Amino acid sequence: MGLENPSAENLKIILDDLAETLGVVNRSIMDPEDYDLDKYDDLKFMYDMIKQKGKLSASETRAFIDELRSVRK
Repeated sequence: MGLENPSAENLKIILDDLAETLGVVNRSIMDPEDYDLDKYDDLKFMYDMIKQKGKLSASETRAFIDELRSVRK
């Protein structure tokens, strides 16, 4: 799976995987239509960090979700 190039499909994959990894209950904050492809690199960076780190603490999860909110449209 090549997620290096910004595309609507890759954005959806990243957001779906982030929602699953973070255990997001309110999936409405993960709607790909609410994110600009201009912010793709920021989202990809967060995605890579979470994948590298693995399990997050509750406070880290909240911080990542807050950061996701900050890059929404």
